[in-house]
Amino acid sequence: MQQLLAWWYFSVLGWKIEGQFPYELNKSILVVAPHTHWRDFFLGLAIRKKMRLEFVHFLGKKELFRGIFGVILRHLGGYPVERSTSTNQVDKVVSIYNSKETFHIALSPEGTRKKVTKLKTGFYHIAKNANVPIIMVALNVEEKTVIFADPFHTGSDETADKQKIVAFFKGIKGYVAANSILEDIEG
Repeated sequence: MQQLLAWWYFSVLGWKIEGQFPYELNKSILVVAPHTHWRDFFLGLAIRKKMRLEFVHFLGKKELFRGIFGVILRHLGGYPVERSTSTNQVDKVVSIYNSKETFHIALSPEGTRKKVTKLKTGFYHIAKNANVPIIMVALNVEEKTVIFADPFHTGSDETADKQKIVAFFKGIKGYVAANSILEDIEG
């Protein structure tokens, strides 16, 4: 299925990739945005296949991991996330990083497909606490381009780090362009 998706997106629909994934890294967190439509998931699977990134896992809301669909998502590398309670997901994901020699995970920093003006900061704290680099990946639907930024480690100036992240994604339009507007990152 993933091979068919890769062919469809990159050969038939004409998507292209700018930048590279740093395969030499043992661990990273891929921050993929904007996430405005259910089709983003299938584009993500196509990117994984095209770039041979099947080792990259992903986070998804736990409601998606029920029944046969949950079996499929786990097989594809998915990890369910509890969003409705005050469980500390950051610490849970950091413990996964700390327990493995190699681990890469992709997530949507918006936390939803709905319109948001601020990115959630869980990914930032995961990267900082697990001491893994952030790789920003933009899904520019308007230009049919997937853009990989160079990896960077969080620094001592959290505000500067967050400004860098916002600047990278600013102006990138997803499938639902009105939901792609990014102005800031949470606290």
